[in-house]
Amino acid sequence: MKVYRLAVIPGDGIGPEIVEQALRVLDAAGERFGFRFDYTPCLLGGCAIDAGGTPLPEETLRVCREADSVLLGAVGGGKWDHLPGQQRPEAGLLGIRAALGLYANLRPARVFRPLKDASPLKNEIIAEGLDIMLVRELTGGIYFGERGRREQNGVPAAYDTEQYTVPEIERIARVGFEMAQKRGNKLCSVDKANVLESSRLWRETVTRLAPEYPGVALSHMYVDNCAMQLVRDPHQFDVILTSNIFGDILSDEASMLCGSIGMLASASLSGGSFGLYEPIHGSAPDIAGRGIANPLAAILSAAMLLQYSLNEPKAALAIEAAVHDALTELRTPDIYVEGCQKIGTAEMGTAIVERISRCL
Repeated sequence: MKVYRLAVIPGDGIGPEIVEQALRVLDAAGERFGFRFDYTPCLLGGCAIDAGGTPLPEETLRVCREADSVLLGAVGGGKWDHLPGQQRPEAGLLGIRAALGLYANLRPARVFRPLKDASPLKNEIIAEGLDIMLVRELTGGIYFGERGRREQNGVPAAYDTEQYTVPEIERIARVGFEMAQKRGNKLCSVDKANVLESSRLWRETVTRLAPEYPGVALSHMYVDNCAMQLVRDPHQFDVILTSNIFGDILSDEASMLCGSIGMLASASLSGGSFGLYEPIHGSAPDIAGRGIANPLAAILSAAMLLQYSLNEPKAALAIEAAVHDALTELRTPDIYVEGCQKIGTAEMGTAIVERISRCL
């Protein structure tokens, strides 16, 4: 029997609760499809600060580098907001992405049919559902550029620098083109080339690569227009390729089109099969420990882990099918509607496990 080594980072807030359910689902999928897991827990973020004074311990990096993949819950919370930027939990998240070379972030925005009415979009816009893949560059741009504070014209000022190199753009663009080849052969590259020099280089580089992918229809769009088009006509998009900061914003917008940020998974990949998988929602400290957090984004992140890092597509599809089936009658409070049964975090995990185990 195959044994996969997973680094598990529960993190802060609701992270431990939702990761627990994701691990239960992974174990159920492994039992059904003939593999199992060796889990090693790690610290990252606020809990790591509390334990050792740093948001990203070296031991966490060591464990992650030795693993086949990484599953992460959530990082951060108001408890640590008073700390300087490089000492806050989010610095640990940025740091692990850079240290592990996780430059490609995949964020699917998918409306499960039972959740169609939860979308804020009108029925005539959402139609039978929504399935968009956003490919975000993750280790460059303004989040990793030169920054600081200074005095300018006698007053305090601060700056953050947006910069991309051609190799950085090329490697993420290739991920976007290859993802489009696996889906609908449509790639929309999003930038702000009418204003930003970094976006002009981005557009030039993506355009230059396009002839290598003759079956993919490439288009370009300014980020402000893309934000508008996502709510006006989301079905025009298949794969969206964009920079770090634009991807951060657009993926959160796309998540709300799906009805709840508690449903959205993500994968952060390196050049090979290694990846870090996490729900895109935050740590939600206000509901931590109450047993009401939605674990489905973490569970769907685990499904992405099976698909993209472990090459277990049947297991991944079984998890997605189980989630779809559960949503026809069961809901956590964030996605509850009248006529469904309202359940908690652990109960939703149990529902997914049972559906996988009885071979839906």
